[in-house]
Amino acid sequence: MPVPLSDDIDGFLRYLSAERGYSVHTVRAYRTDLNQLAGFAADRGATASAELTLELLREWLWVATQAGLARATLARRSASARSFTAWLALGHADGTDPAARLRAPKPGRTLPRVITHAQMTDLLDLLAARSTGGEALALRDRAIVELLYASALRVSELVGLNLADVDLDRLTVRVTGKGAKERVVPFGVPAQRAIVDYLRRARRTLAGHAELSNPAGPSPAAVSAAALFLGRQGQRLGVRGVYRIVATLLAAIPGTGPAGPHALRHTAATHLLDGGADLRAVQELLGHVSLGTTQIYTHVSAERLKISYGLAHPRA
Repeated sequence: MPVPLSDDIDGFLRYLSAERGYSVHTVRAYRTDLNQLAGFAADRGATASAELTLELLREWLWVATQAGLARATLARRSASARSFTAWLALGHADGTDPAARLRAPKPGRTLPRVITHAQMTDLLDLLAARSTGGEALALRDRAIVELLYASALRVSELVGLNLADVDLDRLTVRVTGKGAKERVVPFGVPAQRAIVDYLRRARRTLAGHAELSNPAGPSPAAVSAAALFLGRQGQRLGVRGVYRIVATLLAAIPGTGPAGPHALRHTAATHLLDGGADLRAVQELLGHVSLGTTQIYTHVSAERLKISYGLAHPRA
């Protein structure tokens, strides 16, 4: 009896999580794409994995193209389908993989938003001024932005930090990135000062809010002992919380493009290259597997190249 497509999708997602160690967010993205494929296939009478064909998969992408989906979304869907059918092929006697020749448009790369040096200085000065009164959230927000900019962390890496991950003497932080890969990232003295201020003057106050907000629940120690950054209720600060903090701050800064935490990651990488950092060193700092992913920042740093050209080329 043919295996239902939905059952194979569930098995594939368990494989990604248990054997490949993919993050919850990555597995959720695969689930979204493959469930959409399963619904599309069912509408065309294909309910079993064995009924997937290259023609059906191509039609799936074509319909999505006609619906106006972005090229990045099409590329992601194509990659999800190829990974799934490659996994299925491992269990086929003939190793048939219907998506082996499936292709989608390459995603167009747009230049990320980058905050200027002057704008970042003004932003950090503003946060420092706000924190002088000792208000817990102001101290926390300053430490968050200083660390995001200093170490170019992903927001998921930032909220996953524990107290034990921060070495204030060596000025390094141990982060767990995509694929559960760990790396050690440096930060500077300004970030160190902001983190120390937060730990000494704010974190204990926020941790105490856990007990006040839920007196019958776990103690503050049980809820928040490990987490570096805490929310208003004393629990580990989440991705949405950091997004709101950064988006509110960047909304007041002139410029176009995304205004979330990733803008600070883009900015940090670009400023490093502007300052003469080696591209491979920036790749390691960012935790990119491919150097090609890091090279987008060389486009953002074109101004440095223009200046060097103007100074060095006899026909500039």
